[in-house]
Amino acid sequence: MKRRNTPTKQAVLDLFESCSTALNQEQIECQLHEKMDRATIYRILNNFCKDGMMHKIVADDGINYFAMCKNCCDHLKHDHFHFRCTECNQLICLEEKININLPEGFVLETCNCVITGICKTCQK
Repeated sequence: MKRRNTPTKQAVLDLFESCSTALNQEQIECQLHEKMDRATIYRILNNFCKDGMMHKIVADDGINYFAMCKNCCDHLKHDHFHFRCTECNQLICLEEKININLPEGFVLETCNCVITGICKTCQK
């Protein structure tokens, strides 16, 4: 669906285009220079997900993170692992594809795989 672009949507989009990691609501609010209410940000992010521009990751900490679909070939399936650093809290998309063999008759709709650990930067 073609949606009207607004300065608010563009600000969120610009933030994600300049970022190499997934972001959660708090991180987005801190990095946006203009004030936006939480509901507006979530509505924008959820619409970006519906439109295949982003995907949502529910991390092990129960927080929703959003990532720009930069390397996703199929924007409807984001079948890759995510890594969340427990030190700096960054969440990144990994290139490794997930292969899941479901029983006959089962249909995969979404998959959410988050690996936790300490990133290379935090190990130094």
